[in-house]
Amino acid sequence: MPDRRLLRAATTGDLGEVRAALAAGADAGARDAHQRTPLLLAVHGDHVDVARELVAAGADPNAQDDRRDSPFLATGVTGSVEMLRVLLPAGPDFTVTNRFGGTALIPACERGHVDYVREAVRTGIDVDHVNDLGWTGLLEAVILGDGTRPYQRIVRILLDAGADPALPDRDGVTALRHAGNRGQAQIADLLRGAA
Repeated sequence: MPDRRLLRAATTGDLGEVRAALAAGADAGARDAHQRTPLLLAVHGDHVDVARELVAAGADPNAQDDRRDSPFLATGVTGSVEMLRVLLPAGPDFTVTNRFGGTALIPACERGHVDYVREAVRTGIDVDHVNDLGWTGLLEAVILGDGTRPYQRIVRILLDAGADPALPDRDGVTALRHAGNRGQAQIADLLRGAA
């Protein structure tokens, strides 16, 4: 029963209830029907204080659910820099991948999370990791982005962090060619300058 209480409290972001459930013996690594841990539920809700409490209680930032999401991977989807910083002391494994074979950096690039990408590249995460679709974060920023200022900034951050602009997708198409095909002139200029 304390485990269910903890899972509920983590979902709603009720820090007092989280503390009470832990004090009553709840397991910080408890799982719900979808194998989600309290920490993953807290990350999904961006409940930073709850996540901090769970990390202090030994919660695993790499525990994956039945969709292969983990607390750390989910930060790339939400784009929460504060949550990323809360999870770093827990020792996330930057090589753990989601159901698409991507690291936390790749969905952040796709979704235009500029501040998150800036913070993530400082962690030592592989900026040239290739997911199951054959795309890197740089390719996702171009292919799934819209070429606007946030995506331009992400491309610049990735290039400054050492991302290889010459890495093509599975069809041999580079980020520069994708940018040209999509009319993303500013991004194409950035990529040309890095070549």
